[in-house]
Amino acid sequence: MSTFRLVQYLTATATVLTLLATTPTALAATPEPPATRTSISAADTWQPPLSTRGRYIVDAQGNRFRLRSANWDGAQGSWTGSGSVTDPASHHAGQNSYGIPLGLDRAPLPALLADFHALGINSIRLPFSNEMIHSTTPVPDTAVTANPQLRGKTPLQVYDAVVAALTQDGFAVVLNNHTNTSRWCCGIDGNERWNSSQSTQQWADDWVFMAHRYAADSRVVGADLYNEVRRDVWDDPNWGSGDGHDWFAAAQLAADRILTEANPNLLIIVEGINWTGVPVDGLPHDRPTLTPVRTLSHTLVDAHKLVYSAHFYGYTGPRHSGATGLGETHDARYQDLTRDQLYQVLADQAFFVTTEGQHYTAPVWISEFGIGAGETGTAARTWFGNITDYFADHDTDFAYWPLVGWEGHDDWALLRYDSAGRRYGILDQGDWRGTAWNHLMTSASRTGYIAPTATWRMLTTDHGDQVQSLRVRAGGDWDSGAHKAACPDGLRLIGLSHTAGRGLCTDATAGDLRAPGNAQTVVTDERYVPAGGDWAGGYTKLQCPAGQFVIGYSRRGERVSAALCASAGSALGRTGRTVWFDRSDNRPAGAAGGDFAYGNYKGQCAADEYIAGIAFTTRLGSSPGPAALLCSPVRP
Repeated sequence: MSTFRLVQYLTATATVLTLLATTPTALAATPEPPATRTSISAADTWQPPLSTRGRYIVDAQGNRFRLRSANWDGAQGSWTGSGSVTDPASHHAGQNSYGIPLGLDRAPLPALLADFHALGINSIRLPFSNEMIHSTTPVPDTAVTANPQLRGKTPLQVYDAVVAALTQDGFAVVLNNHTNTSRWCCGIDGNERWNSSQSTQQWADDWVFMAHRYAADSRVVGADLYNEVRRDVWDDPNWGSGDGHDWFAAAQLAADRILTEANPNLLIIVEGINWTGVPVDGLPHDRPTLTPVRTLSHTLVDAHKLVYSAHFYGYTGPRHSGATGLGETHDARYQDLTRDQLYQVLADQAFFVTTEGQHYTAPVWISEFGIGAGETGTAARTWFGNITDYFADHDTDFAYWPLVGWEGHDDWALLRYDSAGRRYGILDQGDWRGTAWNHLMTSASRTGYIAPTATWRMLTTDHGDQVQSLRVRAGGDWDSGAHKAACPDGLRLIGLSHTAGRGLCTDATAGDLRAPGNAQTVVTDERYVPAGGDWAGGYTKLQCPAGQFVIGYSRRGERVSAALCASAGSALGRTGRTVWFDRSDNRPAGAAGGDFAYGNYKGQCAADEYIAGIAFTTRLGSSPGPAALLCSPVRP
């Protein structure tokens, strides 16, 4: 197809490609003062902040906190992109949200929150747009008819009031950057990527602003970085290519800035890639979701703040965009799959991430799924029963889309309100979704204390530095001009790849080995190799001083540049063994951590060892990458 025809085709299909799945520095106003608390909820029993232990989210006391959530949308915008923005018919489902959470014109906040509690949810995913942050125009009075205290406020000020009301009533709130512009997503609409309608710098700046804005409210627990990253007319997003469309790198950047500049207590939620390619039979297209995480996972400055997320709707599919008519391919939708097929796809696309003991191990939050109360199709209804069964059986963290809608307009909403504020929806006996919803909400779930488990995290220097230790960062640039990597505080380096610059970190067996303080040693030669201690004959050996262990490394091209060592807080074992990996993998049998450098030779010490040295060669014709490790026991 010609370039013109391709643009024409993609533009024409923007509407049908709108996936209901998400259906998605200016000076900002000061948040509203806290409202008076009127009730004490059972949700108050959890203690923020939240963090992760293996596949589970836990509260400050280490107790499981399962995200049983729903999406209260509206603040991300509702205009469909055609017709007058003032005409309700030009807004999704005829609902003009005015850029604030839906329903504030129809029911008072206390009534809405009481209904949310009746559903049994404990948390809210609260979408917003970057446009909302910067808008200085007050919402019209008609947008807040049932909440007159919000008259004259900007969309951000209304958002402030909603956040405060939710958290004061015991709910956990996850901030979700849903759109750049206040336009309904998710097709070709200017919201395809985090930087479709703005720069990556502006996007990250806005996240720092939002995270800092609510930092004093401990029940604001998460930053859901961006919604349904997908292809625009010309280009696909990618996971690790290092260019301006690299979602992996952008998420890493925003996460680091949020945790270091705004609020170190937030969970960082990274959604997979929603769509790549052109939805035409015979042309490449795919719905990658979280599959790239198998070979390239994030490592944050806090190793216990990462959550991955994915979206599943019956009308989309493993390789189906969700379109009908123009833009529809012959790929199966999720609702076309048998129960067993669906379960396998869910495992392959997302739930493999919950496997313990891998570099990618993290909780998975299905932050969008849903279906309409008026759905009559057998396949769609069966899919909803199957996927809620899967979530129930796998103790899944989830968020239904959407939570609030207008009666007679959006029958997907769990709760719908008419113009008089009367409520309809899933709490009514006539809603067919109730059986599946109740099963999900009442299914057996792990509760109580979650014991800490060994953490495994990947390092990559593919396109630059990945220094994830705050203590190392405090010491400045320890190898100027080189690509540098350092494990997060509390973890030590335990594996390296021969080429590609990947590393593996852990706290297995010994926990945090490092002594107090920020002292570190940059090793660039063999000065610390003891006499008679040639553990890699003919190779250059970068060995830590006695009592120190490797926490990071650097490289110039493929050549090893330096080893970064830190002092241990207790005595370390002094004996060692050489692990060669320049000609094949050399990792312990059944080694935890997984394949942290897919397609490359790797060396890895045992879980009860530390890396005391790295060896490499500069011989002509040989790769100058790491060739051997000196592995020593963590205990004398």
